Amino acid sequence: MKTSKLNFKHYLMLSSLIFGMFFGAGNLIFPVHLGQLAGVHWFSAALGFLFSGILLPLGALLALAITRAEGIFDLARPLGKGLALTFLILVHATLGPFFATPRTATVPFSMFASHFAPSMQGLALLIYSGIFFGIVYFMSLKEGKITERIGKLLNPIFLILLFVIFLFAFIKPMGSADTTKASEAYLTASFTNGFLEGYNTMDALAALAFGITVVTAIKSWGIKSAKETSISMAKAGVVGMAGIAIIYLISIFLGATSLHHFALSENGGTAFAQIANFYMGPIGEALLATLSTITCMSTAMGW
Repeated sequence: MKTSKLNFKHYLMLSSLIFGMFFGAGNLIFPVHLGQLAGVHWFSAALGFLFSGILLPLGALLALAITRAEGIFDLARPLGKGLALTFLILVHATLGPFFATPRTATVPFSMFASHFAPSMQGLALLIYSGIFFGIVYFMSLKEGKITERIGKLLNPIFLILLFVIFLFAFIKPMGSADTTKASEAYLTASFTNGFLEGYNTMDALAALAFGITVVTAIKSWGIKSAKETSISMAKAGVVGMAGIAIIYLISIFLGATSLHHFALSENGGTAFAQIANFYMGPIGEALLATLSTITCMSTAMGW
């Protein structure tokens, strides 16, 4: 439906689109692992994580909004066309085939990996990745439908599943985060290490690429004014990233409290699987696998 100004429903869908694209593979596992690493210093580590994992990506979205740029090249062009083109290629190569996109399939698969013999995991990952990216490709064929499919379908399912896990954790806490032991690196530099973990989500770079998808969604609703497009993206960006920030805080706290029952895990995927199993047994593991598949699929659609 064409309009000259977005209404509440539009902003809700746009915020949901931003949330769905940003909250993917690393966003699901890094906060829980950070909580385990930081222990008693979980809050200061969380502040560092939020700075690089929320404020920097939001700043990138706002930069696109304020400059009214339509993508990475347009944003960097004042520095020279050659530099802008090089930056564009490097960012998309990193977010695409070199690192981020393959991670959207390997992270959810890791939740299933324990059910396969070591000799079968390579073949299982190949089949899983083929099905995963086949669905992603099908759902991303029409660019104008990305907003609807992520905002109306994938996000509500994801939030319901995540709420179930958090609800169990709230009803039956695993312990107090204030009495857990921190890793050596987090005894004196919890904020700095939290900042580095937040940057590992790659959302600061992703925002530069995702921004054009947001602009396209806004224009698909008939917004032609550059000023109105910028204001709409800024408002939706604040709401969408605030939702992610809340989940980050809960996940980091949950990771810290899990140390009362589990040793420091190898990665956040293992930690989250242990927590889910603690509260719901095998059903919890299945729930987590479904949860990670859905959130990573929405991010892969963004890529």
